[in-house]
Amino acid sequence: MLNPLWLQTFATAAASSSFTEAGRQLGLTQSTVSDHIRRLEESLGRRLFVRDTHSLALTADGESLLVHARLILQAHARAEAQFSAPRLRGRVRFGTSDDLAMGPLPDMLAAFRSQHPEVELEITIGLTSELYASLDQGKLDLLVGKRRAGESRGHSMFSTPMQWLTRPDTLVDLTEPLPLILLPEPSITRAATLQALGKSGHHWRIVCTSGSHAGCMAAARGGLGLAALPQHLASRDLVVPLNHAALPRLPDVEYVALTARRLSRPADTLYQILMASRLSRG
Repeated sequence: MLNPLWLQTFATAAASSSFTEAGRQLGLTQSTVSDHIRRLEESLGRRLFVRDTHSLALTADGESLLVHARLILQAHARAEAQFSAPRLRGRVRFGTSDDLAMGPLPDMLAAFRSQHPEVELEITIGLTSELYASLDQGKLDLLVGKRRAGESRGHSMFSTPMQWLTRPDTLVDLTEPLPLILLPEPSITRAATLQALGKSGHHWRIVCTSGSHAGCMAAARGGLGLAALPQHLASRDLVVPLNHAALPRLPDVEYVALTARRLSRPADTLYQILMASRLSRG
């Protein structure tokens, strides 16, 4: 019913002053344009244009069809682009912090894998400071992680607050040193947490150190103490304490994408997908 060729002719004619002008833009004769419109009208059983020797205007049905035609033609163009483009091949060495790996990042990687199944993804999950070092040593093509204090390089993706998180219904005893669950040095969130505590004058003690956000979250759920984590890691079983307003305010953390100086086509394609994704919009 909705032949894309006829729809393209229809959309072009709708934006033109005449069928002759539409034919000129499409490289068709005026009679061919008229034939496409006639066949489309017959297929739909609706009149799409009101035309005379001096003017060309859409009917109400024509205006309605134009909305659908544009969407159909856009989808048609995207499908053609995907299946006509040469397949990507190669390898991408991608690094990310585990807090992002537990959030929206897997959806982005799945989208890349679906579009480019012949590209090998080599994923490294670790502390952001370790990922920076790997990138500088030429071991990674691309990373997404937190921006280090004093760093200016990297393409900003989003910022999120840090929060004190612990098991539900926890009331922190403020008369005692705060029991902290932290990542090891040189963690960006660890440094930000201790700096905030130093400015506030609160006393603290480190009760647990874990090499991953997942480990910190497990310790907090187990009631070992307070974990200072990015807000997107909060859940039904990992929440702010009942008296969180009395605790020191924690800073925001900024997430950035960093790339090697020269990117392969597969690595650049993954980078473009990440920067256009909801991850980049926070």
